[in-house]
Amino acid sequence: MRKLKIVALSVFILLIILGLITYYSPRLQSLLLPWLSYRSSVYQKPVEDRTVSDWIVIGAREEVLNRVIYDASYQRLDYPMGDVNPNVGACTDVVIRALRKAEYDLQQLIHEDMKSNFELYPKLWGLSKTDSNIDHRRVPNQMVFFQSHGNVLPIEYDEMTKDTWKAGDIVCWKMPAGLYHTGVISDRKNRVGVPLVIHNAFITIEDSVLLDWEIIGHYRYPANTDN
Repeated sequence: MRKLKIVALSVFILLIILGLITYYSPRLQSLLLPWLSYRSSVYQKPVEDRTVSDWIVIGAREEVLNRVIYDASYQRLDYPMGDVNPNVGACTDVVIRALRKAEYDLQQLIHEDMKSNFELYPKLWGLSKTDSNIDHRRVPNQMVFFQSHGNVLPIEYDEMTKDTWKAGDIVCWKMPAGLYHTGVISDRKNRVGVPLVIHNAFITIEDSVLLDWEIIGHYRYPANTDN
């Protein structure tokens, strides 16, 4: 009986420790207790008072709640408003779906902009014309579009620039292996006040990764959005 009590107490202590770690770790909380994100400020506003940025955050967070798995494979899509299977997506699909929650269709916007300004977009994939199935799902293409049609903001995060990082902003990184990655700035922050980011590198999570990689882009769309 004494051994049983010790085992029970040990399990209880471990559960408490796991609970505390989960509560204070954005990554674990996002994976194990995603519903806690409903504590964020965007859900406290009446629907009629929500801004474009609020809807972008809500759209991105739905990817977390839906536990969307990473899959960047090429797929044929409807046009406009085409999408891959809602259970999967790439990092760019987080941004696409977030903006669609705010009623902006990046598939159509980027496709039309590329048709008019094809020479401005990167030639990294050997394409000689636009492809509405994939163009909007590529980070460099999103960057060109936001640079032309959004607000281009500081890529540094320090005392001078930290207030320029607002919920609903788009961040782009260059990863150590040279790959591009993107995500949506959350309305929640870590314990030292740095904004969390909603992104998909293996599964969509809300995590404290803003400063983990080289930031190469910081945008707000549409331009002059009121946060």
